[in-house]
Amino acid sequence: MKTLSALFVALWIGLTGTAQAQTQPVVIELFTSQGCSSCPPADALMHKLAQRSDVIALSMHVDYWDYIGWKDEFGRPENAARQRAYAQTAGRRSVYTPQVIIAGEDSVVGTHPMDVADLIRKHASKTQDVAMNVARSGGKLTISATARRAAKYEVKLVSYSKKRTTAIKRGENAGKTITYVNVVSDFKTVKKWDGRAPLSLAANVGTGPMVVLIQREGHGPIDAAAAVN
Repeated sequence: MKTLSALFVALWIGLTGTAQAQTQPVVIELFTSQGCSSCPPADALMHKLAQRSDVIALSMHVDYWDYIGWKDEFGRPENAARQRAYAQTAGRRSVYTPQVIIAGEDSVVGTHPMDVADLIRKHASKTQDVAMNVARSGGKLTISATARRAAKYEVKLVSYSKKRTTAIKRGENAGKTITYVNVVSDFKTVKKWDGRAPLSLAANVGTGPMVVLIQREGHGPIDAAAAVN
């Protein structure tokens, strides 16, 4: 048992460079819609967040406002399902836009930048339970990770476009041309992991920008994240 414990500590130090938890970017998920008149200020905030090295900002366009006159070309039912799953996990009865989910745990209105900033600081100061390294060679992604404690984790790959611009012709934002950043186009779980043994995973992913997340099962906290260009 002592030998196994020593091996675990060595692996943890090997990934983090120290016995302390590594500093990782805080994941911001903005649930937004082109059909929502309250969303443009939150979309603008994402431009600032996307420039920060300590944040991974993801625009998660939903489809449930399409009925009011404008179909969001980036809207995905999968994004709306993820938002509803977060609400269910947190015991909330409804969802709304613009909503920001921070690190898979905290929820705040996307037009409240000071609240967003406070929650980023809160999560940046937390001890991380998972240390992860990600490397890309051509279209192949390799992921390695260790966990400080066993838990039910999911490894997720997120594909996104860095910038997309739309001229909105109908609905609440008719007449506006809006540029969005880090627009999510695919979000999938590629592996489940119990955290007991070190994780080693390779995946063929193509060449576009991606984010790798290690998140607690059931839309829980995001314990590790990395952006790969």
